[in-house]
Amino acid sequence: MIRRAKLLVFLAAFISFLLSVYLWFAGQQQTALFVGLWVPSILGLGGLMIAGYSVDQIRD
Repeated sequence: MIRRAKLLVFLAAFISFLLSVYLWFAGQQQTALFVGLWVPSILGLGGLMIAGYSVDQIRD
């Protein structure tokens, strides 16, 4: 379960990164910067959720 969650988090962050690069080279620099900020946000939220899930499994 945790392995799948990690994969989904990394996939979402990677897609966000690719979208940001595409937007940058398409001439929409401000939108690309905004979308580029999603990457650390997705990774941070995913890490927090996975850590919380891991702690819940240890308690049970």
